[in-house]
Amino acid sequence: MPKKKRVSTIIIALVLIAVCIAGIVMLPTPEKHETIKQTMKDAVLHDINKINFLGFEVDPSLISAYIVTGILLVFALIVRIFVIPKFKPVPGKLQLIIETWVGFFHDLGKTNSPHRYKALGGYIFGAGSYIFVGTMFELFGLQAITTEGHSITLPAPLANINGAICMGFLSFFFIMSGGIAANGGKGILKTLKEFSLPISMTFRLFGALMSGMLTTELVYYYITLSFGLPVVVGVLFTVLHALIQAYVLTMLTSFYYGEVSEVHHANNENIKAEEVKNEEA
Repeated sequence: MPKKKRVSTIIIALVLIAVCIAGIVMLPTPEKHETIKQTMKDAVLHDINKINFLGFEVDPSLISAYIVTGILLVFALIVRIFVIPKFKPVPGKLQLIIETWVGFFHDLGKTNSPHRYKALGGYIFGAGSYIFVGTMFELFGLQAITTEGHSITLPAPLANINGAICMGFLSFFFIMSGGIAANGGKGILKTLKEFSLPISMTFRLFGALMSGMLTTELVYYYITLSFGLPVVVGVLFTVLHALIQAYVLTMLTSFYYGEVSEVHHANNENIKAEEVKNEEA
């Protein structure tokens, strides 16, 4: 880098730092309509800030869930109609991204359940995409007005315990469906042995997303910390949680699905016994 450009970059950085420090010192602390305790409590329990939706008071995360679902459906429709028909043997950038994303979940399902992986690949692709996009959604900072007239930022859909519970139990029932398809009633019993699985999935997903949101809320609440730091904290926690939680839930789902959908060993032993009898005869 030329010396003049280096000096200019340093000067700009120092000016930005000076502006942030001046803002911290000079700006008055804005009035809050709720204490930090109430803010943190509502972030977990969602019992204070509600949004009027079609005449009903609903949690903001429900609106987030509708928006994220709509975004994914519209994007999938556009890709199916306008992008996939134009795929080439030598992929472009967009085609490469789509194939890599789809291929990752396909390979994950095939690795953990080589005997039955087509439906599994489709499910973990949908679940992983929803978790990733839903978590990244809070970075957009879309605003909504509560029933009390306050402005709030729409949270990630799975930051609500109800959304996390739905995702955990949906994954559990999908695992059970693989067991039923492969082993009938025995598949149900094999799945029910892991009775704590939906609970662990739920609280792992909810706890990870909630920890990031609480940290960001705490940083935003105090004006002395709200210059530049929330950007770093928010992006860091959100991106890491989006990637990690999408991978963890889909990995666990594919692993247990492969375990319960494997053909029962007794069947294999009977087949081997029949083969031995035929050879002896």
